Amino acid sequence: MGDREADQALVERVQAGDKQAFGLLVEKYQRRLLRLVSRLVRDPAEAEDVAQEAFIKAYRALPNFRGESAFYTWLYRIGINTAKNWLASSGRRMATSTEVDSEDAENYEDGEWLRETDTPERLLMSKQLAATVNKAMDGLPEDLRTALALREIEGLSYEEIGQVMDCPIGTVRSRIFRAREAIARILRPLLDTTPDKRW
Repeated sequence: MGDREADQALVERVQAGDKQAFGLLVEKYQRRLLRLVSRLVRDPAEAEDVAQEAFIKAYRALPNFRGESAFYTWLYRIGINTAKNWLASSGRRMATSTEVDSEDAENYEDGEWLRETDTPERLLMSKQLAATVNKAMDGLPEDLRTALALREIEGLSYEEIGQVMDCPIGTVRSRIFRAREAIARILRPLLDTTPDKRW
């Protein structure tokens, strides 16, 4: 049984009145949803509150979940909308981060190069790149920023992003391409690359 089928079985148990089944879904997706929400809501305590509110909304809406999309894409959509509503009600803008923590580094296939950035020059360059990428991301329209975060940070497929953002795959591809190009234009001078070179 795949992840989607396992999730659907848990959803059906919740719909039949089994509250413990929802607890299993929360355990499975709590860290992932919090990580996603934290990319939008920078304050850790507020991000936890927003993630918790998203789970509450999901629980209340679960009786209407029909399984047309995977549970986690449906949950991500609720999480993103909850974060957007929180940001709008508190008068804040969405922010992003390119920081990679050591736990994430352990999970990357090429994680070795992430762990070997301890020279002062590399640390300074990493900080400059992170600040530049953050600034470039902050300058992107919300739809481009969200699409790029879902793809590059959460690792969702184009189809899943389309479901989360409620738009066609072509639109997702366009948003991600435009976001990458905008960031690439800003990074080229720092990386000494020409406009025709991709990295």
